[in-house]
Amino acid sequence: MLIIPAIDIKNGKCVRLKQGCMSDETIFSDKPEEMAKKWFECGAERLHLVDLDGAVSGQPVNRKTIRRIVEAIPIPVELGGGVRDMATLRAYFDLGLQYVILGTVAHKNPDFVKEACRLYPGRIILGIDARNNRIAVEGWTEEINLTPEALAKRFENDGLAAIIYTDIDRDGMRTGCNVEATRALARTTNIPVIASGGISEMDDVLRILPLAADGVMGLITGRALYDGSLDLTAAIKACQ
Repeated sequence: MLIIPAIDIKNGKCVRLKQGCMSDETIFSDKPEEMAKKWFECGAERLHLVDLDGAVSGQPVNRKTIRRIVEAIPIPVELGGGVRDMATLRAYFDLGLQYVILGTVAHKNPDFVKEACRLYPGRIILGIDARNNRIAVEGWTEEINLTPEALAKRFENDGLAAIIYTDIDRDGMRTGCNVEATRALARTTNIPVIASGGISEMDDVLRILPLAADGVMGLITGRALYDGSLDLTAAIKACQ
């Protein structure tokens, strides 16, 4: 199972939010590329990036910072936030990203996701962000009457690389992953699932490990790494 460190980018800085609130941020570094190097040196095999400004505005905002991160490390990098059209998607892959995460557009323009999967097989990830079992879009500012399972089924046979499932209420709160909801989603789809939101210590990692049998391939953690409550090297060793 992969342990994937997260770098959330806002105004060119590495930050973490609480429950996706853009006004409730903690800045951890003015140079996100240095954080990327640190996580790679700790043993990370993949890195998770979010363009927070892009997620809200619907277009790329931190492209220069993203380029510096991709150029700084030799491991695959995935990115979400603000990808709404094919030109943006193509530009990000040209930048050197291995995977691009599509979230809001999956609800608003599912045909775009299907076409992206056709053009870039095995490189598109579906981002499912939920609160109270309902999908949230537009940088988590809007909720819609659709369950994670229903959204996943729309793309069951389109060749997605994975689904990243985030429980917004737990994101950045250090309250532990929503294990039951993650398991429930993984059991309803043949697409590999990556857990996200609330993972704060080794016990949380160990609770997710058994979900590999249900189709969970990895987990994303951010704040816990930055405040030191989770040791990345130790977590990677536990998952190996």
